[in-house]
Amino acid sequence: MPLLTDVKVLDLSRVLAGPYCTALLGDLGADVVKVEGRHGDDARHLGPFRDGESVYFAQLNHGKRSIALDLKDPDDHATLLELVRAADVVVENFRPGVTTRLGIDYATLRAVNPRLVYASISGFGQDGPLAHAPAYDLVVQAMSGLMEGTGTAEGGPTRVGESVGDVIAGLHAAWGVTAALFERERTGTGRHVDVAMFDSLVSLQVTAMSILTATGALPGRVGNRHPVSAPFDTYPTRDGLVAIAVANDSVFGRFCALVGRPETGDDPRFADDAARSAHRAEIEDLATTWSTRLTTEQAVGQAEEAGVPAAPIWDLAQALASEQAVHRGLVRHFDHPLLGRTPYLTQPLRFPDAPAGSTDAATPTSPGLGADRDDVLTDWLGRVPV
Repeated sequence: MPLLTDVKVLDLSRVLAGPYCTALLGDLGADVVKVEGRHGDDARHLGPFRDGESVYFAQLNHGKRSIALDLKDPDDHATLLELVRAADVVVENFRPGVTTRLGIDYATLRAVNPRLVYASISGFGQDGPLAHAPAYDLVVQAMSGLMEGTGTAEGGPTRVGESVGDVIAGLHAAWGVTAALFERERTGTGRHVDVAMFDSLVSLQVTAMSILTATGALPGRVGNRHPVSAPFDTYPTRDGLVAIAVANDSVFGRFCALVGRPETGDDPRFADDAARSAHRAEIEDLATTWSTRLTTEQAVGQAEEAGVPAAPIWDLAQALASEQAVHRGLVRHFDHPLLGRTPYLTQPLRFPDAPAGSTDAATPTSPGLGADRDDVLTDWLGRVPV
């Protein structure tokens, strides 16, 4: 039996952060009902498209059911409140203030269902001087410090190549929801979970924070290298690049043997991580002299034999096609009436002691707008469709 079986999630969110949160919950067995306006989630109209359908929406909302409600309509609003009484969780990602105007804010819904766990995902949180500011991933990456610390000094600040502000906030929201559900088992009452994209990205920067605390300065944009370890970067090969990660003394000794300079491991200039970082240029030269003589495959193979962490640089397609990704089941499939058999990225948690099939929901589909109204009203409210 999936871990979140019998947990009912009312998904009032749209586009990415909230739907990513509820997709994670759904992958663990929660019954996720997506409440959409008459024109549907904005993501239904975002590309890429295939056969007129948004692949982006379909993958992100796999396994959910859809009901279309106009929350400004009194009858539809009353229906929503009935669903809230039956729900365990509500997830929304409106800008702060919007839910109050719609009559679906935490205080209102908590009065309807005191056991409700209510997650709010927004750009800057439910309070503070920026709470009502609009936020997209680019905006939050720019303001969080993450963008300023990404890229090279010559090239300027660089956005991380995925909408991590949304995705990390959605991940934290799913974590907050499950923590609140656990607390509810002890207290019998729900809780409001407030997740900000800004907070989520700031909280990721643990290495930069440690450097700022210790030295009073930030490492700046250092490209692919690590700010305090060497060699820890990508290095040119005859046909591409190889990533090499040396982060302790014993691995550095093995690295020196790998590049044909075993005596360098005993050089006092490279005695520890801090010393190696201070003499980075000499170490980088050792790595580059070695790597440029080899293909990436040869470099990775030799490093593996020597016990030095190294890797080729894969794109997503290569990563998904790898034996490791296939073995771990990172891609699953659902059947869509127009898209056909469609892959999606499933939640990555694994519970090795659980019986096979007990942690994941059944093979999902992707919801048509409002297509599940009768089933949802029957399952959640006991209504018989007219």
